[in-house]
Amino acid sequence: MKTITRIARIDAQRMDRRAIARAAEIMRRGAVVVFPTSGLYGLGTDALNPRSVARIFDLKGRDPAKPLLVLVDSPEMVARVALPPNELARHLMKCFWPGKLTLVVPALAGLPPGLTGPDGTIGVRQVAHPVAAALVRALGGPMTGTSANFSGAGGAATVDGLAPEVREATDLVLDAGALAGAPGSTVVEVNEKRVSILREGVLPRGQIMAAVEQFAGATY
Repeated sequence: MKTITRIARIDAQRMDRRAIARAAEIMRRGAVVVFPTSGLYGLGTDALNPRSVARIFDLKGRDPAKPLLVLVDSPEMVARVALPPNELARHLMKCFWPGKLTLVVPALAGLPPGLTGPDGTIGVRQVAHPVAAALVRALGGPMTGTSANFSGAGGAATVDGLAPEVREATDLVLDAGALAGAPGSTVVEVNEKRVSILREGVLPRGQIMAAVEQFAGATY
């Protein structure tokens, strides 16, 4: 029988680097960690480990046809999972990263099932929360960025708000206290010199389109 998940308090302003290093180390071995983002708690594991990714789907009861987005610590880390972004995608990264915006871009071949859509794309975001960003850096590669809940259920802005079954199915909880509880990131697919907004979240549509217009004005 699985032991009760360990909960570790962590201060985003005075971070315990040893706790981050331990969390990253167990993720490399296939663990699933609950971690804070700017809005809600998420489920993190090594995004390049097929067994770890499958475990996230099992834990959430998630439809395999709905790919997980991945978190990176820099635009450069995108190269671990995606083809070189076009100029418009790079412009949007400069405008809105870290945080707020998930970009759907062409994926590399051979990634674990569950990360790419049927059209060969992947969702990537540079994470903003200090704990999450430190966790990706310590892992040294992309981390899954899905919310810590059962599919179809609401997310949790506190550790106490996590479904007990979700919490107990993970290996470690990094408790950074109450989070903002904001909507998820806005998801945008970049095609050539235009964008398609797949999900409007915390970043308003108007700000994205203003950035696209700025790019168009600079390139014509």
